[in-house]
Amino acid sequence: MNNVYMSRQPLLNRQSRIIATRLTLHLGRDGSMQDAASALGALDDIWPRSQKPVFISCGHSSCDAGLLDWLTPENAAIELPAAALLGPQGPDLIGALQTWQPTTCLLFDAQAAKALSVDVPFRFIGFDARTFSLAQLKLLAARTRSYGMGIAFNIETGEDFRGCMDAGLTAAAGWFFTSPTGTQAKALNPAQTNIVRVLNLVRQNADVQEIEAALKHDVAMSYKLLRYINSAGFGLSCEIQSFRHAVSMLGYDKLNRWLSLLLATASRDPMAPALMYTALLRGRLMELLAIGLVDKSEYDNLFITGAFSLLDALLGVSMEKVLDAMRLPDPICDALLGNAGRYHPFLELAQSSETNQGELIAEQAGMLGLTADQFNRAQLQAQSFAETMEL
Repeated sequence: MNNVYMSRQPLLNRQSRIIATRLTLHLGRDGSMQDAASALGALDDIWPRSQKPVFISCGHSSCDAGLLDWLTPENAAIELPAAALLGPQGPDLIGALQTWQPTTCLLFDAQAAKALSVDVPFRFIGFDARTFSLAQLKLLAARTRSYGMGIAFNIETGEDFRGCMDAGLTAAAGWFFTSPTGTQAKALNPAQTNIVRVLNLVRQNADVQEIEAALKHDVAMSYKLLRYINSAGFGLSCEIQSFRHAVSMLGYDKLNRWLSLLLATASRDPMAPALMYTALLRGRLMELLAIGLVDKSEYDNLFITGAFSLLDALLGVSMEKVLDAMRLPDPICDALLGNAGRYHPFLELAQSSETNQGELIAEQAGMLGLTADQFNRAQLQAQSFAETMEL
């Protein structure tokens, strides 16, 4: 049985937009690179086919030629530690790389200078930000630019992210932008307050005319709502022309989830695009993980739970203050406030997928009765969904 679990890290460019994803493979004690190749191959039918690169990290496991049993998609980039290229298994790995010619990223370390001389082209040079100072990164980025584009991994603070961009790196990976800061004293701004008012009307099944009247107070909100509904992620066969048309086609329950997303669009945070992408991915991931485990009527609530899990960071308002303004079902509020409840295990697993803790992911997935393949497939499907919803 495949027990290879994956976790994720987004790569952001200097405009703070997510331009790639890093998938880290967690193989367990007895896992091999053949197991990793098998796990990746099983995802071929749902692999994200966008132009955004997907970096593949072997995590704590030693990378060898067995990983090349996987027929690497064009947008995949395999991370190669210098030690893997120069160690006992190095010749076999180099031979496989020369045969299959996948896109590669050299992970820079003490042996990297020697590894750069092997007969393998590198498109990217990766630096672990926990190993190098910003001054060192700036120097190394300049020295290795002719070998490949510089990428920093494991960025932990916004200050470090800006430092990496100033150092001349192409992108930096990490979850630094999801931590809310200074959220205790603020209140919702007028645009956010109006969205909450419309949301509450929808949840109360208010008359369509009353909701339309509220929407007319904010033309930008109406425009954004129709853009979301007509996006590829919704998969409708015809274009929605008005809110009344949307109600007739979708019903209030479906509209509720898309109105929920508009709250995030009212954010003025420069990291809002990355946060929005992550919120969409979390929401869709929770929905997919719950298929067959909860009643279908609760799928929208699970999506909203995941999408709302970053509202404190997006809006600069404490989660308590956001929820006080809304009339959300108790299971959603309980999960978002960390008070357990039936949605909480799904939110915990979605959040764990953003860590480097393979054992924790395996444990939480196992408690929900999910296999590694089910979990990995849900992640990639959620990633593709978030990409189609970028507006």
